[in-house]
Amino acid sequence: MRFQGRVILVTGASRGIGAAIARAFAAEGGIVVVNYRTNEAAAEAVADECRRLGGEALTVAADVTSAEAVAAMAQRIAEEAGRLDAVVNNAFAPYRFDPDRRARFWETSWEAYGRQFDGAVKATYTVCQAMLPLLRRRSGASIVNLASDLVARPSIAYHDYATAKAALIGFSRNLAAELGPLGIRVNCVAPGLVYPTDASAATPEEVREMLIAQTPLRRIATPADVAGPVLFLAGEWSGFVTGQVLHVDGGLVMV
Repeated sequence: MRFQGRVILVTGASRGIGAAIARAFAAEGGIVVVNYRTNEAAAEAVADECRRLGGEALTVAADVTSAEAVAAMAQRIAEEAGRLDAVVNNAFAPYRFDPDRRARFWETSWEAYGRQFDGAVKATYTVCQAMLPLLRRRSGASIVNLASDLVARPSIAYHDYATAKAALIGFSRNLAAELGPLGIRVNCVAPGLVYPTDASAATPEEVREMLIAQTPLRRIATPADVAGPVLFLAGEWSGFVTGQVLHVDGGLVMV
């Protein structure tokens, strides 16, 4: 039980990758703060699963791009848990990985970039600002931000999404340099296409098969595949690792 008694905030944890991460922390004894924006029933279902797996769970509604909502979430964590050991910034702006209907560069408005920057960078900035006082109380606290392998290998050009994730990696590395002397580590996990999720539901089977054929491990990642690397970077196993990007895509980026 590597996270016994430790408190972990997972943003966007009511479904998909975030839910898988929350369950994985709970299975290791963690106290998981299941953040969600609107779907209370889904968040409560994830919290129930966390408890069945042997952990504890608290659901908190907050739009992570809202400083006021995130400040209230930080206050609730402080009151109900009294500590915070790790933050996983998983929430992002809605997106569909549909190569047939994606906007080409000449069709992509600056506003589309702005929406993705808000979902990737502003949300992470807002959460880190609000949670930093709690994280500074802990020795060896960790922040893990969810990026994308599309930054390193834009196999399909999702311009606004991948550009925002590239900015998130830059933000994370600067944060790692700043927070390192405080004993707080900051790293990124960069998955490839993860299936099934809401975002990948529109990805045609032939595109998934194309990616599988190019991937050395010959399959697409599942949400559970992402959870293990997140736990690694959040825990003591990676105590001397910061400012890094861990690609979780079966080796696709090295092709």
